[in-house]
Amino acid sequence: MNKFIAVFGGAALSLSLVGASSAGSFEESMSKCLTKHANTRDAATVMLECTAADGKLSNCSVVSDSSGGKGFDKAALCVAEALPMGSKTGQVKVPMRFPGS
Repeated sequence: MNKFIAVFGGAALSLSLVGASSAGSFEESMSKCLTKHANTRDAATVMLECTAADGKLSNCSVVSDSSGGKGFDKAALCVAEALPMGSKTGQVKVPMRFPGS
C-alpha cells in the first residue's frame, strides 16, 4: 500500500506520532480511496489546503492537481478524511504524491 501514496511534511510526521494501529488503519483508508477514485498505475501530485483541529483535517480543498481529471483530487480528499494530524491546528497545506506502479 505504501507504494501507492507518499504523504509529505507534517502529514508524514503525524503518522509517526499516532502509533502503529492508527497507521495500519490509515494505510487501509489510502488503499480504498485510491482504488475507488483513481488508477493506481498513473502518477500524480496533489496539494490540499485544510483546517487541522482535534487530530483531524476538515474543510479541505484542492489547491493543485498535476493529473487533472484522473480522480487523484478525489482520492486525496478521501485520504485526508483519514489522515491523523496529532496536535497540529490551524490552516495546513498537505502535499500528496501518488507515484503510480
